Amino acid sequence: MTSTTAARAPHTLTAKGQATRARIVEQAAELIYTKGVHATNNEQLRRAAGVSGSQLNHYFPTKESLVLAVIAWQAERILSFHRDERFAGFDNLDAVRAWADYYVGYERAYQEGCTLGSLASEIIKTDLDVHDELAGAFDQWRGIFREGIERMQQLGRISTEADPTQLANLFLAAFQGGMLLAQVAQDIAPLKEALQAAIDYLQTFATSPDVDELQAR
Repeated sequence: MTSTTAARAPHTLTAKGQATRARIVEQAAELIYTKGVHATNNEQLRRAAGVSGSQLNHYFPTKESLVLAVIAWQAERILSFHRDERFAGFDNLDAVRAWADYYVGYERAYQEGCTLGSLASEIIKTDLDVHDELAGAFDQWRGIFREGIERMQQLGRISTEADPTQLANLFLAAFQGGMLLAQVAQDIAPLKEALQAAIDYLQTFATSPDVDELQAR
């Protein structure tokens, strides 16, 4: 495949076509995650997805169009998880702690790493014109934290002196950096410590009710 044409829009497909396309994207995401962008080829993808060459080219006429679809798929998984009701829109300190505890307590976290982060590290090495879409996915992820912190301020849970954008960047950076170091060390400790440090900093902006709650623990 060349790298110039956009992917066929999913909403133009039949239900069967959408299912086939989704299967190709999921298998492509797995192959790219395990083998990398350059090492993933059409033959591997056809076998993994159980499709013909003509089907693959029908849905994804270029490598660029396929990578764009993988970015969208990985981003949707990450964003949907962070928008889950268990995290209450990240509008309180307990929700942020619950998010950190999930990853720290997930026994395979340091083995699997961050799928979107891994994809980003692969793509920035290529000349594929997909950087805007990748940046957009991270912007949405960062936005979830930022909007949660803004709501904390509106609800009087943290001081208005806190900078929501700065804190959102801190949490995303702590997660990405901590996850990478955890993978290298094959130990969850770097991720745990990075996330805890970010939470500790957020707590310095907590108003009295949150501080009292923290001391009561």
